[in-house]
Amino acid sequence: MTVTPARFITFEGIDGAGKSTHIDAVAQRLRDAGAPVVCTREPGGTALAETLRELILHSPMDALTEALLVFAARRDHLQQVISPALARGETVLCDRFTDASFAYQGGGRGFDFEVLTRLEHWVHGGLQPDLTIWFDLPADVAAERRAAARVPDRFEQQDQAFFERVRHGYEARMTASPQRVVRIDSSLPRDAVWRQIVGTLEARQW
Repeated sequence: MTVTPARFITFEGIDGAGKSTHIDAVAQRLRDAGAPVVCTREPGGTALAETLRELILHSPMDALTEALLVFAARRDHLQQVISPALARGETVLCDRFTDASFAYQGGGRGFDFEVLTRLEHWVHGGLQPDLTIWFDLPADVAAERRAAARVPDRFEQQDQAFFERVRHGYEARMTASPQRVVRIDSSLPRDAVWRQIVGTLEARQW
């Protein structure tokens, strides 16, 4: 019997990029191939992290406080969910991870990337996703999608320039880790986006 190795796959993109609609489909594809799969999200994934998520999304705070709360939630998430699942041989699919901190707090808020790098090291050491699928979308298109979808949180209320900076933050992470981060053009129709995702997985024989 072939044992499917544990993998850590993250999904990134600015609000409105459409990543969340594809996570369940990826999970089903991997389960059909025999992989046990855990789906989770950030900020969140544990009782404590979900409480912190509500503060992060809805309470006013400065960039340092925001970054510290995000990484505190991530620490608990790693200890309680991600690391144990990987140790059990399960594949973890996570809606956002540390790339989002560099994009939103670093790019969007203009927070110190060196501090974020130290927090990244302190919180999860050398652990990185095996694959990050970045759903790239122009900020103006994402804004139109968000406006039609839901009541905005404190991030979604930011102006287009903020989301352009977030997008550049993601681009910088891809440039730094081109083997890990794969850009998906999420401005295309849903079926075309899905074909890009499948192509990414097939290229890794997953």
